[in-house]
Amino acid sequence: MDREMVLAALLRRLNTVSGLENADIAAIRALPIIVRQWEAGRSIVSDGGRPTECCLVIEGFCVRAKTTVSGQRQILSIHIAGEIPDLQSLHLHRMDHDLIAVAASTLGFISHASLRALTRANPNIAEVLWRDTLIDSAIFREWIVNVGQRPAASRLAHTVVELRRRLAITGRAAGDTFEMPLTQEQIGEALGVTPVHANRIIRQLRDDRIVDISRGRVVVLDETKLADLAQFDDRYLHQDPSL
Repeated sequence: MDREMVLAALLRRLNTVSGLENADIAAIRALPIIVRQWEAGRSIVSDGGRPTECCLVIEGFCVRAKTTVSGQRQILSIHIAGEIPDLQSLHLHRMDHDLIAVAASTLGFISHASLRALTRANPNIAEVLWRDTLIDSAIFREWIVNVGQRPAASRLAHTVVELRRRLAITGRAAGDTFEMPLTQEQIGEALGVTPVHANRIIRQLRDDRIVDISRGRVVVLDETKLADLAQFDDRYLHQDPSL
């Protein structure tokens, strides 16, 4: 891939949420990155693994997930182009969850050694990546509230609005339609409900003319109804350097 395409979403996202100096952009562009194609359903890093590199999502969708002893899986977060979902492996050496591609994806692998050298030589980039992990933690907190306290239909509405906001930063959510390539079973795993219940919620939102979720895409049918159902406050996304 063209190197500009490899780093475009990452640089655009970091510049939006944190701000980057020209020297920071040049240093990030100099990172050695190995680009690989990844099929849907394949693990990128597994629970218990000891990775020596971090994964940049160039195109596609990945999820973090934990599986119980009895085989029940909880999706913990959804990750999109421009994100490095296993950045914590730079300091937490053994993975405590799985990172899985849920759609055919293009991934860039950056060695821990290269990232350490980058952050030690560029303190501002170290601060930007530290802020990125803090934003990641803020999103985790909101997901806990979403699964634990909101009604199921509101959980899905909130997830839809959040994903749309995050995709918009890199120009991947134009108008009222965007990608969300999760199966009904995966939506259930993200919301903490059964696939049957997830199916009912999806049908309910379609019948109520709020959103239509099908074939890996979301179409917003009524902005006002969606906002009312989601009760979304975007502060936790910190999509501005002043936040």
